[in-house]
Amino acid sequence: MTLLSLSIRDFRCFEEASIHPDPQGLTVLRGVNGSGKTSVLEAIGWLATNRSIRGASRETLVRDGAEKAILRAETSVVQRRALIEAEIPMDSRARVQVNRQVVRKRAELCAALQVSVFSPSDRRLVEGGPAERREYLDEVLAERHPRLEAAVAEVEHVLRQRSALLRQCAGRLDHSALATLEVWDDRLASSGTMLVEERESLARELEPMVSEAYGQLARSGERVGLRYQRSWAGELGSALLDVRDQDLRRQVTTLGPHRDELEVMLGAVSARTHGSQGEQRCIALALRLATHELRRRYSPEPPVLLLDDVFSELDRHRSEALVACLPLGQVLLTTASDPPAVVGAHQVVEVAGRVLLAQSSP
Repeated sequence: MTLLSLSIRDFRCFEEASIHPDPQGLTVLRGVNGSGKTSVLEAIGWLATNRSIRGASRETLVRDGAEKAILRAETSVVQRRALIEAEIPMDSRARVQVNRQVVRKRAELCAALQVSVFSPSDRRLVEGGPAERREYLDEVLAERHPRLEAAVAEVEHVLRQRSALLRQCAGRLDHSALATLEVWDDRLASSGTMLVEERESLARELEPMVSEAYGQLARSGERVGLRYQRSWAGELGSALLDVRDQDLRRQVTTLGPHRDELEVMLGAVSARTHGSQGEQRCIALALRLATHELRRRYSPEPPVLLLDDVFSELDRHRSEALVACLPLGQVLLTTASDPPAVVGAHQVVEVAGRVLLAQSSP
């Protein structure tokens, strides 16, 4: 999978800019902090996922003084070209097209462009709360198959409806509310069990890849483990019935997929509570590299790898190790300073003035 070109208009700090990254190797985006390097990666990520890789709201993506942002990318997948176009207005829903056809399903975007992203904020995958890791698993599942995307959406919908009903009941359950609650419990038991089983399977599949990537980055023989922990025992439907009185009293759903934990282990201890900052950074990057490898196995061509300010998070030895284990395929990397000497960039792009992307040879 190759990004052939990217054009930006009125996106973030850019009035207008374009880039033609190296189609197969490493492209380095270099510029001072605030010059817009990350915004270039964000534009690529938005075209691939229809959302900000920074978790930013739509209105923050449009340049000050403009009414809408326009993004265009040409890609190549198995020697077939695709044109992705996005219009992001300030005050209405964004519109995305692939080859002039409106995108209605996530799979249509994935067929034209897939990306794997690492940013400094990814350390939250290790040091943050359980929600960060659940979201990580669900994100990978949702792009793997439409039925898994539907399962994630169904669980989120049922939990919202069930919680709203519990608040409405205010601790009192009449016949009508009981009938409705039983419907939501049945749906949560069905979709929630399916989602959790898929999460557990994904964690098992990722674990050896994460451990291998960590070993290469940290140059360590210590293993990384991914241990999924359910918030209930036995059947989910029975567990929901057991805590019904508690849920009514607290007016929240106290167990289910939204309360589970993916514990990241470094050797025999929790990386979240016992890992150093350097170890946590390495594990977070290993998680993203493992996800990239997983996507590569399930895609006709490797996704585009986006690495944002990665060297600021790693010491010299780990930076060199990262360069040594970069996967085959197209990589775009941002840096505020000269990258380590071992970086063999195929192209260097100077990002300056928040307007122009000036391309140069390495």
